[in-house]
Amino acid sequence: MSNKADVKQLHVDLSQIEKKPSSLKWALMLLFPVCLFVITLFLGRYPVPPRDVFAIFGQKLLRLPIETSWTDTIETVVIRVRLPRAIMAALVGAGLSMSGASFQGMFQNPLVSPFVLGVSAGASFGAALGLVLELPALGIQLIAFSFGLIAVAITYFTARIYKVTPILMLVLSGMVVSTFFQSMLSLIKFLADDDEKLPAITFWLMGSLGSVSLQDLVIAVPPLLISMIGLYLLRWRLNVLSMGDREARALGVNSELIKALIIVFTTVISSTAVAFCGIIGWVGQVIPHFCRMVVGPDHKVLIPATMLVGAGYLIMIDNLCRLLTATEIPLGILTAVIGAPIFAYLLRKTRGGWN
Repeated sequence: MSNKADVKQLHVDLSQIEKKPSSLKWALMLLFPVCLFVITLFLGRYPVPPRDVFAIFGQKLLRLPIETSWTDTIETVVIRVRLPRAIMAALVGAGLSMSGASFQGMFQNPLVSPFVLGVSAGASFGAALGLVLELPALGIQLIAFSFGLIAVAITYFTARIYKVTPILMLVLSGMVVSTFFQSMLSLIKFLADDDEKLPAITFWLMGSLGSVSLQDLVIAVPPLLISMIGLYLLRWRLNVLSMGDREARALGVNSELIKALIIVFTTVISSTAVAFCGIIGWVGQVIPHFCRMVVGPDHKVLIPATMLVGAGYLIMIDNLCRLLTATEIPLGILTAVIGAPIFAYLLRKTRGGWN
């Protein structure tokens, strides 16, 4: 009888956290990234009239019979510079936000970031190693991605005890692995050439979307999209997982399998983001917390909400990086400068709670 009562109470608890946001909220969240994406294409130091942007896309993508009235330089700026940058910003912002929301649900803690298991430290070490070894750009990205996966794998298997992965052990193992790879990164920076390699490592660690190309999108988009779809499909199970392992088992959910899948998907997203863009902090903390205030703690609506708002947020921050000063500000610096105060305000407003 007690088990049936527990299951009944769990269903009541789950129904209480499920509140659907209004159509107006969804419309605003959808328009936010879409409008910023379009505006990004004609914002910059090189002026591009909006009519030329729409004409280029009409001719190149829709194959409309539009007469070419723009220069080759304008087409290069739009198609090869601003378009890849905007797409990567949207995908990375959406992916990190979804990863942050998923980890916060899994760890039952709204303060957790996507990098808690050591993925950023591992990927940073891999990128620094690639820069010191003078690998080509693709080699640096692959080695950074690989070390991000390796770091999280070490964390996961260190924390796993008797086929169970306690949340506390995951956090502690992540701290240990992060500290180790950060120490190795410091060693590489100490041994690196001061004239060329050390500045390259330092600038890369600050994060930037300035070097993203169409070729980078071909490599980065598949793992990002597959992992984001995976997190989206698991969103309803996160409601159960956020209530604890015991409650998840009572409802027939394999909590260990769900944890492993979430860790795999978030690790692929975070490793890809760090490999191609450097370290971009605070996005995976600020956006889920903000969206939780807007749509509530139900992950069935929270995950798609964070995807939309996160995409628009990173596009907006990247535009500020390009336009605020004569020299482009590293993306990681601005996300921290803007994200930390916003996060502090959100914590104060919500008192660190979920609702």
